[in-house]
Amino acid sequence: MIKAVIFDLDNTLVDFMKMKRRAIEAAIPAMIDAGLDMTIDEATKKINEIYLEQGIEYQHVFDLFLQQTINRVDNKILASGIVAYRKAREAELTPYPHVYSTLIQLSKMGLKLGIVSDAPVKEAWLRLASLNFHNFFDAVVTFDETGERKPSPVPFKAVLFKLDTAPEEAIMVGDWVERDIVGASKLGMKTAFAKYGDTFNTQAHIADFELNDISDLIPIINDLNSVQV
Repeated sequence: MIKAVIFDLDNTLVDFMKMKRRAIEAAIPAMIDAGLDMTIDEATKKINEIYLEQGIEYQHVFDLFLQQTINRVDNKILASGIVAYRKAREAELTPYPHVYSTLIQLSKMGLKLGIVSDAPVKEAWLRLASLNFHNFFDAVVTFDETGERKPSPVPFKAVLFKLDTAPEEAIMVGDWVERDIVGASKLGMKTAFAKYGDTFNTQAHIADFELNDISDLIPIINDLNSVQV
């Protein structure tokens, strides 16, 4: 019987890549207006290279960008970029359709809800609180807490421990097959591939279920639990 639903955060509950793209698009012109002598295309290419090297959650991207392009951190340019980035990020931080109503329904069904994310702990909670999702979840596990990234079993075991739930009593929902689905499957959890958030053009996966909309979870869990009663 399914007693807990565990979600990835980015590109599963929120459209992270859209938010990131729009925030960068806002930050670069702001830095140029503040004195950065580069074209938008040049700056975009360099920032994307830094994210590729350091990881998409790298928190000092503009500092490193300025060091690499103008050989110093100009605080006027840096501040302009950060402010524009944050404003755009807040405006573009939106959940996928039906996320809020699905979380409400899952809670009403008496299911425990958790999150396993490779995001830094502060950033994960900021996203959740900004969307007013933070009170839905009984457990949130991030990279900062475990020092291990998915598909390592460590973060999955950590969230299951916090939820006091056995692997076979949980279903993992995520958009990244190699991390979310593979990692959870190896522990014996049921898995659901969030196709609606897929940014890799995934052609095949090993998930037990495929979600075109997050609300597809409701009948899936109802069916699983009706069979196992």
